[in-house]
Amino acid sequence: MALSGTAAHADATLDKIKQRGKVTIGVLANGGPFGSIDPSNQQLVGWNPELARALAKGLGVEADLVQVQTPTRVQFLQAGKVDLLIASMELNPERAESLGYAPTPFYRVGGTAAVRKDSGITKWEDLRGKPVCVSQGSSFAKPLASEYGAQAQGYKTSSDSLLALKGGNCVAAVHDSTLIHPLLGSNPEWSQYSAPLKTEILPAFSVVWTRKGEADTIAAVDKVLQNWHRTGWLIETEKRLGITPANPALVELQAKFKALP
Repeated sequence: MALSGTAAHADATLDKIKQRGKVTIGVLANGGPFGSIDPSNQQLVGWNPELARALAKGLGVEADLVQVQTPTRVQFLQAGKVDLLIASMELNPERAESLGYAPTPFYRVGGTAAVRKDSGITKWEDLRGKPVCVSQGSSFAKPLASEYGAQAQGYKTSSDSLLALKGGNCVAAVHDSTLIHPLLGSNPEWSQYSAPLKTEILPAFSVVWTRKGEADTIAAVDKVLQNWHRTGWLIETEKRLGITPANPALVELQAKFKALP
């Protein structure tokens, strides 16, 4: 209890947010429905930006959105350039060691595979002994090799990995489902490819990240997140943005929080 009280007392971030009437949130916008830039006005739009603006509203302040990149998003948070991160960062033990987070998740993301429609690949086991493209350092490389016997080949970026798939260097490219599904569903250049695998590997929850020990901020953010689930706002937003397939975790979480007193 003493440790908890100390952490809460040391959290000045929420006080600063309230004082300036603004919360700075780092968002990832790599294109597609989860985050992109509207060319007509250069505004950030999509799932991550919409959640960030709604979170600020729930906290009773204005939103200041900062576009972050995958390699530097954690540094932006730790250096104080942003107060929070909604940046397609799933919860895992390594990240939880160095960062704080609101315990109520807002999405669940796992890895899926893009393959040629004529590949004959219908399940993960079909990748055994075959080259599979991933990003360098991808957490999917280990289970692909150890569980399914695939030969994971790392590329510098997800774009490089996908280009390698198109070039015939591998039979599949495995990345977050939030990247694969929108790409295949909206880009005519990928009309010969599909994501036929029914299950995802390493599914993990997406959370709002804070700096370590910011207990007051975490509690305030978590209250807003729980209300999103209780009211069904996340499910409505997913539908409005045309994100498919619908994420079953949102239905599960709504049921959970509606059942609470």
